[in-house]
Amino acid sequence: MLHLKLETDPRWVTIVESNIEEILTDHAWCEQKAATNAITIITHNSEHEELVTELLKLAKEELEHFQMVHDIIKKRGYTLGRERKDHYVNQLYKFMNKGGSRQQSFVDRLLFSAMIEARSCERFKLLSERINDEELSKFYHDLMISEAGHYTTFITFARQYGKGIDVDKRWQELVEFEGILIKSYGKSETIHG
Repeated sequence: MLHLKLETDPRWVTIVESNIEEILTDHAWCEQKAATNAITIITHNSEHEELVTELLKLAKEELEHFQMVHDIIKKRGYTLGRERKDHYVNQLYKFMNKGGSRQQSFVDRLLFSAMIEARSCERFKLLSERINDEELSKFYHDLMISEAGHYTTFITFARQYGKGIDVDKRWQELVEFEGILIKSYGKSETIHG
């Protein structure tokens, strides 16, 4: 369903298990950034009522996920560390069309968002299946389902608002780019690392 070029090496879960506090902190900040991304898209495209309505729901859900991760951090006696840079997202951002029309930039932002949700969903699925922690296994299974819905939301809006743009071609270009990019990741205890 996600059409990713490369799946995460299952050994990444072993890296994650070596530092649960770090993965949880990184995950919490990913959720915060996802909520901020949805609000940013709303801010720049407020004329699209359906988009505003749906992305408000999505932003609230992402903040709820942030709270859920923070609750697990507190329950386990960990501390929410400082915000982490997400090098994967920063590299993916470089692919976005910055010099095109407003509509092209809008569609690229939606596709960029869909890709991040797709990769997060794939990572959550892997964690849910392989992590040796029952609480986190169930938690990541539930979040995997949510991330799949977010992916669908963004890709659907890209197609809806991409009149005159070959959205599927642009998505395939992004999938190809991400497939090369992700080869450099999967080596640290972060959601996209």
